[in-house]
Amino acid sequence: MSTISFWFKTLSVIPQVSKNEWGTLDIISKWLVATRSAVFIMTAFSAAIGGLLAYHYTGTFNTINFIICLIGLVFAHAANNLLNDLIDFKKGIDDNNYYRTLYGPQIIEKGYLSLKSFYGFIAASLLVALASGVLLILRTDITTLYLMLGGLVLLLFYTWPLKYIGLGEPTVVLVWGPLMIGGAFYVISNGIWSWDAVYISLIYALGPTSVLFGKHIDKSDKDKVKKVFTIPVILGEKLARYTTLVIWALQYILFFYLIYKGALGLSLLLILFALPKYIQTFKVFLEPKPVKPGDGIETTWPLHFASYAFVYNKQFSMLFFLGLVMDVVISRIF
Repeated sequence: MSTISFWFKTLSVIPQVSKNEWGTLDIISKWLVATRSAVFIMTAFSAAIGGLLAYHYTGTFNTINFIICLIGLVFAHAANNLLNDLIDFKKGIDDNNYYRTLYGPQIIEKGYLSLKSFYGFIAASLLVALASGVLLILRTDITTLYLMLGGLVLLLFYTWPLKYIGLGEPTVVLVWGPLMIGGAFYVISNGIWSWDAVYISLIYALGPTSVLFGKHIDKSDKDKVKKVFTIPVILGEKLARYTTLVIWALQYILFFYLIYKGALGLSLLLILFALPKYIQTFKVFLEPKPVKPGDGIETTWPLHFASYAFVYNKQFSMLFFLGLVMDVVISRIF
């Protein structure tokens, strides 16, 4: 497989890489594998949605600010994933074939990379994210500084202590919604704040949160032993599965409310095409996790609920984004 082909692969799936294969990879490929770059699509959608909403509501789209914002958010997400792995490694969470080491390479736990080199990955990712934030502050105003500081605090403390005390999932709602989409809206519109954009951002933010719920349900038994008290650990598997279904229901409730209010156009009804996948995923979450992989869509066993949630969320998000594009085009034409 060529280097560029491998880059694209890492952006679509979390690849299993042996230690021998790791040694043949270029530095960019190693960074993409280490940061679990397949999940960056959720962050890219946040920036794009913020930009669409900025243009829709204000008629302004600062292209340079959008590019800087997109880069900053993706590298911040990368830094968070790396810090997550580092802290879990330091606390011994990944010992004894913990879930994280089974569905994708945990490169410091498995000895693929030295701690010194891993710190270099973290430093480089944080540096790009911070540099992007500083540029946006200089190009807008002090409100961007507050948004960046809020994001930085949650980035640094998500893995510990927030994830350990049932606050990881609420953090994801806040980050992927008001901070990412609301913040992107703010900088791309050259410093205009919109509460409607924040409310709309929650529709999207509940999606990544449901994926996280799925992942935490999948490993709740292991997390309980390790004393990682995510919400699914606190609630128990069955109630956590039903809570995920409530999260998806809230997406649709908020969606229809914002259409009724006039904050979203009827073109957003396009997301109803996600209902067949929703019904399929709904049925999966009604049943306990199987003891082995079945004939479903999961490709990252032992993750089960997370895989189904990710596929559904990806479809919902794409339709939501396409609906927003259509809404913007229609509003500009008519």
